[in-house]
Order: sequence, then C-alpha cells, then structure tokens
Amino acid sequence: MSSSTISIIGDGSWATAIMKMLMQNSIQPGWYIRDAKRRDHIIKHKKNPDYLSSVELNTGSITFFTDLTQAIQNSHILIFVIPSVYLKETLSSIEPDLSDKIVVSAIKGIIPCENILIADYFRKYHKVDQNKYAVISGPSHAEVVAMEKLSYLTIAAEKPQVGRQVADALNSRFIKTTINQDVYGTEYAAALKNVMAIAAGICHSLNYGDNFQAVLISNAIQEMKRFLNKADPRIRDIKGSSYLGDLLVTAYSQFSRNRTFGTMVAKGYSANSAIMDMNMVAEGYHAVKCIHEINKELLVNMPITDAVYNILYENISPGIEIRLLTEQLS
Repeated sequence: MSSSTISIIGDGSWATAIMKMLMQNSIQPGWYIRDAKRRDHIIKHKKNPDYLSSVELNTGSITFFTDLTQAIQNSHILIFVIPSVYLKETLSSIEPDLSDKIVVSAIKGIIPCENILIADYFRKYHKVDQNKYAVISGPSHAEVVAMEKLSYLTIAAEKPQVGRQVADALNSRFIKTTINQDVYGTEYAAALKNVMAIAAGICHSLNYGDNFQAVLISNAIQEMKRFLNKADPRIRDIKGSSYLGDLLVTAYSQFSRNRTFGTMVAKGYSANSAIMDMNMVAEGYHAVKCIHEINKELLVNMPITDAVYNILYENISPGIEIRLLTEQLS
C-alpha cells in the first residue's frame, strides 16, 4: 500500500469538509473510515452518504484504510476528527506511541470522565510531542465549506513551523488560515463556545428575542475569558476569530448542531432523544459536564455554563433556569 503524507481519522461532516480542503491543494490523502458500508459507498459513489452528501470527492486520489494501525503507519500527519466521547474507544486498539507523528486535532471537546483536553490526552496516552501537535479551530461550519463560501480557520500549535505546515495544507481559494501558539486556550474555547451555543438555542426556543441573545453572547465571551484566564493564564486577544468569532458562528448559525440541540431540549426533548434525532454528537452536552467538574477547583463565575449544566444534568426546567439566569446578566 502506498504511503500517505496526511491521513484523516474520522468520517463525519467536518472530516469530509477537511478532506475537501486537502484535495483542493492536490494532496493525495489517506482516510480511515471505521464504517465499512459508508467507506464502500464513498468509494463507489464519490460522496459521503450521511454527511455533506453534496460534496463530490475524487476517490481515486484517496488511499482508504480499513485498519487504523495501517493508516497510522502509512502517514506522517494524522488529523483526528472524532467526537471526544469516542476518541479513547477508537484509539484503544492501536499501539500507544505516536511520538514520531504530527498529530492534528479537529476535535472540539474535552475527554469525558477524565476532564482533560485533547492535547493532554494525546500527550498522556500516546506520547505525542507537544511540538508536533496542532489544533484546527474555526470559526467555520462544514456545511459552509461544502458550499465553497469563504471561511477562516485558526491553526494553534506551540511550534509555529508545525502550525504553518498544517495551514498550508488547508489553504485554498475559499479557505484562509491564521496560526497562533495558544493550544490550550483554543481547545478550551472550542469546548466552551459549544456550551454557550446550547444556551443560545434554549433561549431561542423559549422565544427570547434578538436583543436578549446579544446580551447572552456578550456575557458568554466574558465568561469564556474569565475561565481561560484562570485555566491557562497567558496574553490572548479574546476578540480574535478563534475565540469570539467561533462563539458567534456557533451561537447564531443555522448549521450549529449545539444550538439546534439546545432548541430541541427547550422544546421538551431529553438529551439522548435530541442526539438520536439529530444523528450527530452535540459536543457541548459532554463539555458542559467536564467544564462544571473542572470549575469546582477553579471557582470561576460561570452563570451561563451553570445554567446549561442544571438544565441538562439536574433536570431543572429550561424556562425556570433561564429566568434565573436573566437576573445575573448585564
């Protein structure tokens, strides 16, 4: 089997969108797809049947892997696009040492139960050198990429050369990239903005108007700033695209699965039934519990996060909880 410089691990919407980005640059990537039926359909029809099915892929230029170990062995750069809740299970069958690889996370969540960032998970369990680690962040939705509408990505990497290498692979006529070195801040922000988007969806479903949504998101970015300053103190511009920009698109966009999830919960869906109905993972559902646990030590004032946690995990009525939240915002 011919080796691939870059391989994607995962087969959902964002994985498909990143595959499209890579192929715009004539990169011949590898693709590990766990679901054999989906993989065979993509090879035959050149489209992902379940995610971004409008995107046509030149499958003749893709090396498909049926075995995760093979995908890893035959690749130098690995882009992981797996929901955080499934990451440990997916990687349980491989040899733990990934120290010779450049590992790129396009995962916007926190490892449940352990409450650790994706960067720390790879370092702790797979010996990933943090100088060979990068994060792909927004603001960007896969559906917008599929339509080839101009989108911006942030690549966070402690070593700028690694960030630039990943950025160059993704740049195209409709993708612009910037790089920063704030790995932890970018990963925490990606998790937190999903929590805030759930709150936005709940409020929308409860008929709170645009005026209140503006107040909610204004308070959300302040809440995120307080948390980031305590969890990973460093100089960062919270108004940047990977923080405020990603929050805005996730809170307001029709393509936001976390906003949609919040809307459904406020309509009376249980969390599990909403996830099943969406057929997608709402990362904010798991992230809010992780953030809640982490914040027991940090003690940051986080009224929006607390409200979402109370609704999802304490079964407090969305109407009552949001009414109480309105008294804490300004």
